[in-house]
Parts: sequence; structure tokens; C-alpha cells
Amino acid sequence: MAVSAYQTMNFHFRVQFSFDMSGTSVDIHFQSVTGMDSTLETEPLKEGGENLFTHVLPLRRKFGPLVLKRGLLMPGDSALTDQLKAAFQNDTFTPFALVTIHLLDENHQSMVHWQVDNVWPLSWKIGELNAMEGAVLIETMELNYNHLVYTKIS
Repeated sequence: MAVSAYQTMNFHFRVQFSFDMSGTSVDIHFQSVTGMDSTLETEPLKEGGENLFTHVLPLRRKFGPLVLKRGLLMPGDSALTDQLKAAFQNDTFTPFALVTIHLLDENHQSMVHWQVDNVWPLSWKIGELNAMEGAVLIETMELNYNHLVYTKIS
């Protein structure tokens, strides 16, 4: 039986933020998304009498941070910008219930998605202001999260 596997293209995606547990979500377009990773933390254990090697034991998973980049949007134009402004100017924020990153096919349908939960902002950066370039002003946000779930849509 021949198995046909095609490599997945990564340029067509959508990010959805659920701002509360009610399921209300906002679709937001980004230039890039990174940080969908998980790592197992380990602990070395030396066994008495065994000097040839050290055992390495898995402990817990560590995730992210999720790094999102997009063109700068004004407060009031984006619910996400309003949330970030409240967090970094007023020290008041509520963690996002869920962030879902969808990888889309040519028909704009989700092929796979990654879900991260209990998301809260770590940093919010504005790109360089440069009078010599006519480039889009990019904002970068780093978000902490507790869990990453990778799901194929059937």
C-alpha cells in the first residue's frame, strides 16, 4: 500500500482569541506566529554503583511563549489591542480563555489547529520608527500559556 504524504504549506493561517469562557471569539490576522512548542524538563539521576552513565528522568512539560506579529492597530480598532493596553498601562488583565491557531487550505478551511489555553501577555513591543523606510509598523506580542493541543481536522 503506497502512502502519499504532502508537505504542509505554512503561509495561510488564522488566529482566534476567545476573550472569555462564553465562547465569544475574535478573528485576528497576523504576519507570523511562533512559539508553538513544548519541551520536557528532565532531571539527571546518578545510580549508586553505576559509573558508566547517568539516568535522565522526564519531569514536566514547558510551553511557549507564543510570539505573534502584525501591523499595529489602534486602540478601539482591535479587542486584542484594548486587552494589551489595559494589561500594560493599567495593570489589569484577564487571561484569554483560549487561543486557536488554524492552518488553512486553499479553500480557507482549517486543516489542523493548535489550541493554547490560560493565555496572558508577557510583553508587547512596537517596531522601530524609521523615517528612512516606508514600512508597516509591526507590533510584537509574547503570550504565556499553560497547555498546547495539536489537532488534525478530519
